[in-house]
Amino acid sequence: MKLFILSLVLGIAWGRFHFFGPSPSYECTHCQPEQIHIAFGEKSNDIVITWSTFNDTEESRVQYGVGIMDKETAGSSKLFVDGGPMKRSQYIHTVVLKDLKYNTRYVYHAGSVYGWSEMFWFRVPPAGEDWPVRAAIYGDMGNKNAQSLSYLQDEAQRDKFDVILHVGDFAYDMDTDDAQVGDEFMRQIQPLAALVPYMTCPGNHEQAYNFSNYANRFNMPGPDSSLFYSFDLGPIHFVSISTEVYYFTRYGLKLIVNQYNWLKKDLAKANLPENRAKRPWIIIFGHRPMYCSDSNDIDCACEYSRVGILGVYGLEPLLMQFGVDAVVWAHEHSYERTWPLYDNRVYNGTKGAYINPRAPVHIVTGSAGCQENTDPFKSNPEAWSAFRSSDYGYTRFVAHNHTHVYFEQVDVDLKGKVIDSFWIVKDEHKAFKI
Repeated sequence: MKLFILSLVLGIAWGRFHFFGPSPSYECTHCQPEQIHIAFGEKSNDIVITWSTFNDTEESRVQYGVGIMDKETAGSSKLFVDGGPMKRSQYIHTVVLKDLKYNTRYVYHAGSVYGWSEMFWFRVPPAGEDWPVRAAIYGDMGNKNAQSLSYLQDEAQRDKFDVILHVGDFAYDMDTDDAQVGDEFMRQIQPLAALVPYMTCPGNHEQAYNFSNYANRFNMPGPDSSLFYSFDLGPIHFVSISTEVYYFTRYGLKLIVNQYNWLKKDLAKANLPENRAKRPWIIIFGHRPMYCSDSNDIDCACEYSRVGILGVYGLEPLLMQFGVDAVVWAHEHSYERTWPLYDNRVYNGTKGAYINPRAPVHIVTGSAGCQENTDPFKSNPEAWSAFRSSDYGYTRFVAHNHTHVYFEQVDVDLKGKVIDSFWIVKDEHKAFKI
């Protein structure tokens, strides 16, 4: 009798975790899931789970639940062939978990009958707009000299972030060594990217083979292979753009026009009175900065995304027209904060620089760590530059409510010391007027 009960309990447990799935139809090597990462879907309670295998597993499944993995959702996979000489291939799997419970922690693992990943967790954010959003922001992190990675992993595993924004330039480079460098990078970020939605934009180091490694590995919401998209989280409307469409025009000038028109439409919608009242903060992130004062990079003098090509389709006027509060960049391997700024002119607020500022604030955070090291600055800062550092580090921010956002820079060279911080305080959010 005791043996029967034990067998029954074990059978129920096995069924709960494995759902008596189909037996493998063949012996599959290289079918173990790896490079697991998550992102927000079309809504903040939709979570997209992505991973890779190096052979076809015939199915893509995620088992998940609250406390125990008592649910299962199936997805799909696609064969990705890198453009390098070896034409290395892998299967990239995607499963979307829809309509999850808000403000709830789930456990999950991903895989198939040929093998399952270890168990991870993620937390669905609260519903609505009235809660503080916590984020980490950085760009230019490689799998060599990734100075900030251990700090970010520690904070992610202690549930310190609701979202991570990686502002372009991954791995250095994802396509290097027939994309094996990209594989290793995705394995390295798994301890944080499998727990916290990892939202991205492309940088110049992703351009090989028409951004194919970036577009295939990351599943972001929106059209055009995730090169530009937006999403809402708490009181913030986030917008991810590609500055690279202005620089790699061999992939088509049409992308410049498409992104410009899409961005104008997206920001117009975000500025409808009912939408701006719910989500007053608008934060844009893209790779190459409109403003920077590093001394060793001609990009600080380039103005393609800011003023456009031949004076058309420049993005900076849209920032003013639609009252964008902050713009986050990377590319320069340094940290720099500007005063409220438009067209090289400072527009401070009436009661302090960042109290009801009259233009967007620009932040460059490209010092997470890569093999190219950090960048030096010009000896004399520009009048619009408020703070600069060439130390390794990353940026954190909290949107506390509809009126207060707090930013700070973590210095990894100084063992996690906060070296810069500031508040943006706004009584109302609307278009800026010159």
